[in-house]
Amino acid sequence: MHLNGNNPEQYINQLHDDRKEAIGKLKKPIQDNFSEGFIENLSYGMIGYIVPHTLYPNSYHFVPKVPLPVMNIASQKN
Repeated sequence: MHLNGNNPEQYINQLHDDRKEAIGKLKKPIQDNFSEGFIENLSYGMIGYIVPHTLYPNSYHFVPKVPLPVMNIASQKN
């Protein structure tokens, strides 16, 4: 299933209820432990956590215009 959305909330709202609960349980410790200034967004079709250019201006060395990705989580059937 391909999910569309502009932000993590829209992504989550498209999930089945059991998966909403699982993603919510996964997101909580991530959000509680991420460093201040890191951003949760939607990237590569998944919920992503990035270091914005304001904290790390040099960004990701392969694609300098893209903020430094730290991790992504997704709900996939496999």
